[in-house]
Amino acid sequence: MMEFLAPMVVVTTLILTVGVTVILRGPLGRALADRLAARSAAHPDDGALQELRHEVEDLRGALGEVQERLDFAERLLVKRRDPEIPGPAR
Repeated sequence: MMEFLAPMVVVTTLILTVGVTVILRGPLGRALADRLAARSAAHPDDGALQELRHEVEDLRGALGEVQERLDFAERLLVKRRDPEIPGPAR
């Protein structure tokens, strides 16, 4: 029984190797390679990531300043509409 087992293992391994090679060299293999390449390209390097984080922090600061200016302008408009506080003469 053992004398038949070794050749069967060799033939089975050979057939599986050839089959997998043919499949991976075809469209399925190309699609898999494209997917893996896209996945690795989706992760920006550390320098780009740090640059984006810095830019987000700058934008947050600018947004805070704009919100403060808007609040100030709203307070001025409310004061102008308040009848107790005289506005500029028209």
